Amino acid sequence: MTETTQQQFGKLAAQCGQRLPLQVCQSRAGFYVGTLDADGLPYSRESVEYWPRRAPADKALSTGTFTQRAEP
Repeated sequence: MTETTQQQFGKLAAQCGQRLPLQVCQSRAGFYVGTLDADGLPYSRESVEYWPRRAPADKALSTGTFTQRAEP
Protein backbone atom coordinates (compact mmCIF):
# COMPACT_ATOMS: atom_id res chain seq x y z
CA MET A 1 0.00 0.00 0.00
CA THR A 2 1.37 3.39 -0.99
CA GLU A 3 0.43 6.37 1.13
CA THR A 4 0.08 9.61 -0.82
CA THR A 5 -1.42 11.73 1.94
CA GLN A 6 0.28 15.11 2.20
CA GLN A 7 0.69 16.39 5.75
CA GLN A 8 -1.28 19.57 6.31
CA PHE A 9 -0.55 22.10 9.02
CA GLY A 10 -2.73 24.73 10.64
CA LYS A 11 -2.44 28.16 9.07
CA LEU A 12 -3.69 29.99 12.15
CA ALA A 13 -1.36 27.98 14.37
CA ALA A 14 1.49 28.94 12.02
CA GLN A 15 0.59 32.62 12.44
CA CYS A 16 1.29 32.07 16.15
CA GLY A 17 4.63 30.40 15.42
CA GLN A 18 3.49 26.78 15.80
CA ARG A 19 3.74 24.01 13.18
CA LEU A 20 0.88 21.73 14.20
CA PRO A 21 -0.84 19.13 12.02
CA LEU A 22 -4.48 19.55 11.11
CA GLN A 23 -6.84 17.04 12.64
CA VAL A 24 -10.48 16.58 13.52
CA CYS A 25 -11.18 17.96 16.99
CA GLN A 26 -14.31 18.00 19.12
CA SER A 27 -15.95 20.65 21.28
CA ARG A 28 -19.42 21.12 22.71
CA ALA A 29 -20.38 22.82 19.44
CA GLY A 30 -19.43 19.76 17.38
CA PHE A 31 -16.50 18.53 15.33
CA TYR A 32 -14.14 20.90 13.55
CA VAL A 33 -10.80 20.95 11.75
CA GLY A 34 -8.16 22.33 14.06
CA THR A 35 -4.89 21.70 15.83
CA LEU A 36 -3.85 20.42 19.24
CA ASP A 37 -0.77 21.40 21.22
CA ALA A 38 1.87 18.99 22.53
CA ASP A 39 -0.29 18.26 25.57
CA GLY A 40 -3.28 17.33 23.41
CA LEU A 41 -5.17 20.51 24.24
CA PRO A 42 -7.00 22.56 21.58
CA TYR A 43 -4.70 25.15 20.02
CA SER A 44 -6.54 26.53 16.97
CA ARG A 45 -9.86 26.08 15.23
CA GLU A 46 -8.97 26.24 11.55
CA SER A 47 -12.37 25.50 9.99
CA VAL A 48 -15.29 27.90 9.91
CA GLU A 49 -17.63 24.91 9.99
CA TYR A 50 -18.70 22.69 12.84
CA TRP A 51 -20.14 19.27 12.01
CA PRO A 52 -22.56 17.35 14.27
CA ARG A 53 -20.80 14.04 13.54
CA ARG A 54 -17.16 13.04 13.08
CA ALA A 55 -17.51 11.39 9.65
CA PRO A 56 -18.29 14.60 7.72
CA ALA A 57 -15.45 16.41 9.50
CA ASP A 58 -13.05 13.57 8.60
CA LYS A 59 -14.16 13.82 4.98
CA ALA A 60 -13.76 17.60 4.91
CA LEU A 61 -10.22 17.28 6.27
CA SER A 62 -9.20 14.48 3.91
CA THR A 63 -10.61 16.24 0.84
CA GLY A 64 -9.69 19.79 1.85
CA THR A 65 -13.31 20.92 1.53
CA PHE A 66 -13.53 22.95 4.73
CA THR A 67 -13.48 26.73 4.85
CA GLN A 68 -10.24 28.05 6.38
CA ARG A 69 -10.79 30.69 9.07
CA ALA A 70 -8.95 33.90 8.32
CA GLU A 71 -8.44 35.02 11.93
CA PRO A 72 -8.07 33.24 15.27
